[in-house]
Amino acid sequence: MQVKWLEGAPGVKSGVTFGLPWKQGVLTHLSHFRLNQYPVQSWPMAFWPDGSIKWTAHATVIDKTEEKEFNLIKDDTSVCEDGITISETDTEVMIDIGCLKYSLAKSGHYLIKRIVDRDGSLVARDGQVVAVMEEGQLEGGQRITTEQVLVGEISKLVIERKGPLQVTVKIKGVCGEQNECPFTIRLIFYYQLPQIKVIHTFFYNGNPDQHFIKGLGLELSTKLTGSPYNRHIRLATKSGIYNEPAQLLASRRFRQSDLYRKQIDGEIVQPTKETEAIFNQAKGQAVWQDFKFTQTSYQGGRFRKRTSSKQAWVDIPTINQTRGLLYVGGENGGISIGLKDFNEKYPSQLGVRGVAKDLTTLSIWFWSPDQEAMDLRHYSNETHVKSAYEGFDEMRATPVGIANTSEAYLTFFASHPSKTMLFDLAHDYQKPSLLISDPKYYYESGATGIWPLKEMSNPKIKYLEEQLDQLLLFYQREIEQRHWYGYWNYGDIMHTYDATRKQWFYDMGGYAWQNTELVPNLWLWYSFFRTGNPEIFRLIEAMTRHNSEVDRYHFGEYKGLGSRHNVSHWGCGCKEVRISMACLYKYYYYLTADERMLDLLDEVKDADQTLDQLDPMREHFPEEVGLTHARVGPDWVALSSNWMSRWERTGERVYLEKILTGLNTLKKMPHRLLTGPTYCYDTRTSELIPINNDEGSYHMVIAFGAPQVWLELADLLNDEAFKDMIAEFGQVYAMSEDEKLNFFNGQSKGDYFHWPMFASGLIAYAASRFDDQELGKQAWQLLLNESLSDIKLPVVIDQTNSWETLDEIPWVTTNTVSQWGLNVLMCLRFIPDQLDETFPSQ
Repeated sequence: MQVKWLEGAPGVKSGVTFGLPWKQGVLTHLSHFRLNQYPVQSWPMAFWPDGSIKWTAHATVIDKTEEKEFNLIKDDTSVCEDGITISETDTEVMIDIGCLKYSLAKSGHYLIKRIVDRDGSLVARDGQVVAVMEEGQLEGGQRITTEQVLVGEISKLVIERKGPLQVTVKIKGVCGEQNECPFTIRLIFYYQLPQIKVIHTFFYNGNPDQHFIKGLGLELSTKLTGSPYNRHIRLATKSGIYNEPAQLLASRRFRQSDLYRKQIDGEIVQPTKETEAIFNQAKGQAVWQDFKFTQTSYQGGRFRKRTSSKQAWVDIPTINQTRGLLYVGGENGGISIGLKDFNEKYPSQLGVRGVAKDLTTLSIWFWSPDQEAMDLRHYSNETHVKSAYEGFDEMRATPVGIANTSEAYLTFFASHPSKTMLFDLAHDYQKPSLLISDPKYYYESGATGIWPLKEMSNPKIKYLEEQLDQLLLFYQREIEQRHWYGYWNYGDIMHTYDATRKQWFYDMGGYAWQNTELVPNLWLWYSFFRTGNPEIFRLIEAMTRHNSEVDRYHFGEYKGLGSRHNVSHWGCGCKEVRISMACLYKYYYYLTADERMLDLLDEVKDADQTLDQLDPMREHFPEEVGLTHARVGPDWVALSSNWMSRWERTGERVYLEKILTGLNTLKKMPHRLLTGPTYCYDTRTSELIPINNDEGSYHMVIAFGAPQVWLELADLLNDEAFKDMIAEFGQVYAMSEDEKLNFFNGQSKGDYFHWPMFASGLIAYAASRFDDQELGKQAWQLLLNESLSDIKLPVVIDQTNSWETLDEIPWVTTNTVSQWGLNVLMCLRFIPDQLDETFPSQ
């Protein structure tokens, strides 16, 4: 099998972990593999119903290379004779990666107690999580606060993944005596690679009116050698490496010497008889101990230094951009620290203290303590349901239980690294190396959802592909143009555009952040699979990180649920399982083997239990003793997605039975998937219990990923009756009013069938399954007729000159674009040949 780099070959030696799908029945058992000449550590991530492997993960270490493609080859002789070794005591875990030995604590403050090289010399020590908390109260209308530094306390250490080439250690802990700042840290190690990949997850468990997080960080100390003039700070800028020594060799007499030029170039220099005078005068120069770069906005930051904690900070002019890497080193090498999405997830910071001291401390700040504290209070003290499209008229705007995950890197050097190496490493920090397959392989595997291969030879289809590309391009550009950045915002996109103000409705209730509404995630995942476009991958990667962490609850009364779209990501009174459903996030796990994402998938396997505490239909139905409610979609669809994910990953039949319990009930209903759409639901038995109701609408059943979940599930189960039910849903949506009356035995359901464009993909599926040409034409008409789709074709990105020159699509809403994109993909998958012959190939 051939794989290739997502974004070109890395310029440095890299640890790479990637996932690949397999067609059912092809990989019956886990094999040994090699990647060209490189040994590979492999494990299964998911299974087909016949027991064959559906997704595998592979980890390897690849030297700096110019190779663009590799062959993953089954080779039972490819066994790692050497590799990472792990040993334990009651208090520590020791990990030997060949070039370095790490000692990790099982309790206390220091996650990383010490790092030593092969000779036993100290490389680093005292790695710990830190937080800065402002505690305050309102007095006279002003917030009066006190600030304290909180040091992380380890509560649990688990070796999560072990093997000869890659090891993952999961550490849980908390900052604060009242458990205000729980955290999970994952430390990922690769064989013979002197680097730690750090996955940091912060959970908010404070009182938003009292606990204001002022800083979140990770610190590590080291001992540098050499005189201050041979101790250097290096910052990766947008186009190169900026170097500053702790003490300049430039002086009043020797301002531009060759020696000074070598120093600024990063070379280690030593006194000679010829340069003795330069060194002697330089002894009087200031010694700069502390350096920090703080990202204050996406567009720039501030680089500063000082001589001691008692002296003022001095701005380093001109340097206001970084690629998220800072290096500190002496004559014996040094350490580089890096933070992925450093600019995008501001306010972030990289810093060093005590450059010329016996002990030098490096710090990665996920939230800089130099900036304003997090303010997680809601934007309003009341709901705005009728005026601003918010959900229930209930104030449930709490951040307690939300999370945020960041990726950081620590790289250790035994000698002075070159500028080129650091610059290439900075690129790898921002865009970690990943190997992917090609669209045809993803498609033929049957493991990546319902989408068509890209087709550009047919002029009509090419025209539609160009419209899809234009919409994708618009959102890629809009993220930068509208600065949808920041620690709590990056990854999400906005809901509805305000063509009058030339803004999105960022401040208007349910029209602000999207929060997965109408599943743009799936449109983006399928767009990546069918193109392999790295820009789409990075867009959906950021969205996946954000939606899976910030927009949902990981503990507390809403655990397993997410928040509907709002000005505050956690602001809406609607807390629903549709935001946290597994199908939105599982592809990121399968492509990267990210262990945090596995946590998140497992976290929702029993999300239905939370429905006992918060009935999603509480506004419309009285409380039922021992029961709650669930709609066929989005509730039961989301639960089925969660159960399907758990079943395919673990083989636990209890989760398959939960799906079958509900499905068997739906099969017995007089109108199958079109019965309801609301049922009573028993969280103890997973039963859907029919009730007489007229509450709900069928566009809500299908607009949140139901067609994609149903079709994937029907294929997994090989259930022809279920496939007929799915096709029937599309068929009925396309019926005339008289035909619907006949189908529902004289009962009028006309008000249930809003937004027929949302059903065009299911109508296409019905046309294909029932071989109905007229249905196919109707499906395409719903997508191509502007009055039915709300999509103006061709898609034109206008330029407007208002308060600023801006690109815009005046009519755009993410709901409509997401659903149009998904339904076009379904129609191209099932009925490409039925595209209306009169449709112009523009």
